[in-house]
Amino acid sequence: MTEVDPAQVEAAAVEQHVRRWLERAVIGLNLCPFAKSVYQKAQVRIVVSDASTERALLEQLGEELALLRDTPAEQVDTTLLVHPQVLQDFLDYNDFLDDADALVEAMDLAGELQVASFHPDYQFADTEPDDAGNLTNRAPYPVLHLLREASIDRAVAAYPQPDAIIARNIATMQDLGLDGFRKLLSD
Repeated sequence: MTEVDPAQVEAAAVEQHVRRWLERAVIGLNLCPFAKSVYQKAQVRIVVSDASTERALLEQLGEELALLRDTPAEQVDTTLLVHPQVLQDFLDYNDFLDDADALVEAMDLAGELQVASFHPDYQFADTEPDDAGNLTNRAPYPVLHLLREASIDRAVAAYPQPDAIIARNIATMQDLGLDGFRKLLSD
């Protein structure tokens, strides 16, 4: 009988939760009107990190940025680097985003790639923790979303009134509420 690696089982469960969030919230609620197409084309890479330190996560982020840089968009348009073992505290996570942006700069990828952020406790500045608007950037685990700027530019150019997306998303989340959001993501 073949032994099952517990880390692989855990990574598979984490990926399943992230896919549920993508399918039900991000795509299902149309929070990102650009996500459905690349997801259906299997151009979204989901990587569940085994990093347990910020340094290890930063190294893995560098590897993923290089992979995205070196891979045609038709194969991988965007990457979700999910890191369930590190940066669980939102303030630490938020501070780490400066390191992520510095790495993009150091790799000479500014203007080509960017890092967007999602976290289970995401909180925009000047909001209360339970503000429904925060739900727009909440995910089941901390996630660094690596995006191609050219893909963003094309999507925004093709979308009528892209500036209305944020206000629409906040209204959607206010209607749904925290309990509704939790229920949406439950099994």
